[in-house]
Amino acid sequence: MNGTSDHRPHSRTWLITGATSGIGRELTLQALDNGDTVSALARDTSALAELAQAHGERLLLNQADVRDERAVRDAVERTLAMFGRIDVVANNAGYGLFGAVEEASDAQVRAVFDTNVFGVLNVLRATLPVLRAQRSGHILQGSSVYGQSAHPGVGLLAATKYAVEGLSDALVAEVAPLGIKVTIIQPGMTATPFLANLHVADALGDYDQTVREVHKAIGEMPASAFSAAARIAAGMRDVVGSPNPPLRLALGASSTTGMRPALQARLADLDTWQGVTEAVDR
Repeated sequence: MNGTSDHRPHSRTWLITGATSGIGRELTLQALDNGDTVSALARDTSALAELAQAHGERLLLNQADVRDERAVRDAVERTLAMFGRIDVVANNAGYGLFGAVEEASDAQVRAVFDTNVFGVLNVLRATLPVLRAQRSGHILQGSSVYGQSAHPGVGLLAATKYAVEGLSDALVAEVAPLGIKVTIIQPGMTATPFLANLHVADALGDYDQTVREVHKAIGEMPASAFSAAARIAAGMRDVVGSPNPPLRLALGASSTTGMRPALQARLADLDTWQGVTEAVDR
């Protein structure tokens, strides 16, 4: 190891993006409490300054925007210099956009893809060479219930999560022979600042009965409908500790209730239209 940290043989080194709030912050806290070391990435790490003071050299703060490939690579290099390895990559940074597909501007769509898709790719390109050299590591890909389902208002957000799940379906088979594991994390509705910080597209009246009604319904949901971020983070830590982790991990009841009907509907369409499907090959 190149750094001066007290990294122990059985502890893990985490690289966590979006580490200053919500699930990312909880994951950082729990990893540190477990005796692990953490390299925390965020656009502004000042919210973690007190935590860094308390944990000393076991927490490395990296002021880096995942949209900036060079900044991400620099953060990975600092992580290696400090801790000598990376065991878990939590690709957690996210950007929220709410509005009808037509309502979202080109700038808004590009912004959500820049963070949720191209940011994920920047992190993968920076960390995979490290994990390949180690022949070990676990990548946690941040998706959500919207990685397998969608409803009015979340079309562009879901598009980014579907993209992450698609690339992860290929990635898991590509890196498995190299000793690297991949798990797609699919939280349901979670009590984090994410919903409060959603960027909202300019409204068109024709979508009031769909998009606006959904937005209103979400705003009226009771606190009990949202999973605690700490419990989501605990579930992520559970899967990292498993010798046989799943490719997909749904977290929270709203995740399964949201995804199951969508998955069943896909199978129903396959079965219902099987005759037309097979006629193509006759």
